[in-house]
Amino acid sequence: MNALPRLVASAALALICVLAGCADGIDASQVRSCRSIIPALNPADASFEIMPAKLLGSGDGVRIAYHAQTPEGPSRRRFLECRFAGGSHASPDRAVLRGVTTETGPLGEIRLQLLKRFWLDAEGAAADPEPVAGATQAQTLPRAAAISLQHALFALPPIAIYALLAAAYSLVYGLVGRINLAFGELAAVSGYAAFLAFAIAGRGLAVSVSLAFALVLALGAGLAYGVAIGRYVFAPLMRQAGQRVLIGTIALAIALQEFLRLAQGARLTWVQPMLNAPHAVARSGDFVVTVTPMALGTATLCLAAASAVLAVMRWTRFGRAWRACADDAGAAQLFGIDPGRVLLATFALASALSGLAGYVMTVYYGTVGYAGGIVLGLKALLAAVAGGIGSVPGAFLGGILLGSAEALWSALFPIELRELAIFTLLAVLLVVRPTGLFGFVEPLSKGP
Repeated sequence: MNALPRLVASAALALICVLAGCADGIDASQVRSCRSIIPALNPADASFEIMPAKLLGSGDGVRIAYHAQTPEGPSRRRFLECRFAGGSHASPDRAVLRGVTTETGPLGEIRLQLLKRFWLDAEGAAADPEPVAGATQAQTLPRAAAISLQHALFALPPIAIYALLAAAYSLVYGLVGRINLAFGELAAVSGYAAFLAFAIAGRGLAVSVSLAFALVLALGAGLAYGVAIGRYVFAPLMRQAGQRVLIGTIALAIALQEFLRLAQGARLTWVQPMLNAPHAVARSGDFVVTVTPMALGTATLCLAAASAVLAVMRWTRFGRAWRACADDAGAAQLFGIDPGRVLLATFALASALSGLAGYVMTVYYGTVGYAGGIVLGLKALLAAVAGGIGSVPGAFLGGILLGSAEALWSALFPIELRELAIFTLLAVLLVVRPTGLFGFVEPLSKGP
């Protein structure tokens, strides 16, 4: 059992290092506004090659280098620096252009006001010479392949969230044959913890530091709440007969939901956009396949977490103890394994996965709501059942299938019928294969 905390700590440290390696965030709306000024400062027949934007050292704007080419003249290397009121992380309504500098010097006040009034407010948005970074150099694909790739990229974050929560359900059910219906609310609690971290960090810290701080706080909140639930709610109810565990966790989910509503308010809270500048991956004519660094980062983070969990379950002492208690808790106890400790460690691992899911919700979607956990948790539970609840690899596969099915339906059919179709598909799958894709057999002994 001693190997589990070390492995979890090592995995968390590795994930933090991944996030810390992310570049400082540049507000995509500021980059677009600055890039839209380029045609106004060059001849009408000029063409442009845009370099990647960089954050100014002062942190209050962006710098864009570019090459301008006219039919009758040589290519000229130029640059544009745009400064905005409110800093690089200001909300869009406060990110007001307050200064423009080129290689010839800063624009005068009158010229700047004319530029804002008669260019940016009128035709400037349509004049952006490169609406998506790297679009001109992107690989060309057939249109059907490009559209399919775009929907697949859109599906990555929801797939990650479903897979993490489905694995949390399977970890607990596979051990004791009981379901904790509060994992969705644990994700919501962790999402609010991540939001609190961003509020504490403010705009003074680098984006990578803020993301790492939010990850630590989200995982800490998920672990604290989850271990407390396992110790003071789940474990005592396990000794009772009937469906007391199920009823107790439903009550707990409602209690957590109301706690969040009272403590955080009913309004949605929003995080400032981070790492949200789209980058071109491929194109087909005028259709450009894009992805944001945040989408790739969260998907990579969750893939690393899933790989770490599978490694823990397969090769550590905790994984062997978990499998022994899942097969027969009484026999495992005869061999010196403490089922109570295994249950608490399982709750800790499952709660950490829920905390990571809540973190991904906040940093990718930018918001978290007090009531969002119940629907999210229900979907993840169905994904776990479809994959074979009690099988951790099956739960990950179920989350992937659920997210992929949602993306496929959204691409081909009316989105308002998506939930009905997805739940119907899951019902049909369970009728055809009641044990799920990985066919789980219930534990012989349902309690520590």
